Amino acid sequence: QVQLVESGGGLVQAGASLRLSCAASGRTFSSYNIAWFRQAPGKEREFVATIRWSGTSTYSADSVKGRFTISRDNAKNTVYLQMNSLKFEDTAVYSCAAKYGSSWSSYVGDYNYWGQGTQVTVSS
Repeated sequence: QVQLVESGGGLVQAGASLRLSCAASGRTFSSYNIAWFRQAPGKEREFVATIRWSGTSTYSADSVKGRFTISRDNAKNTVYLQMNSLKFEDTAVYSCAAKYGSSWSSYVGDYNYWGQGTQVTVSS
């Protein structure tokens, strides 16, 4: 069982930066993938980025490539999402999630554990 808690959201102006944190506890495995998703009001939840619990490989959605970076600190059991050059359309609730296995996935249904989410609001 894996427990996930997000933090770091807030209200910022367009062009600013934020770093979100996802703290994990419980049993974790090297074959797990950790991902960030986001959901804006009235829209479906969408994939943002993912990283494996071991190694350094990452994958990001086209909408955030070049602006958002996912990273991991195993000693702190924490995954981060560094968000730069924020836009109004980035406004959403951001959630982290974990799935079994080493294969990449951007599908919500593949993820077994979810955090509570943290609000990111970007003003223009």
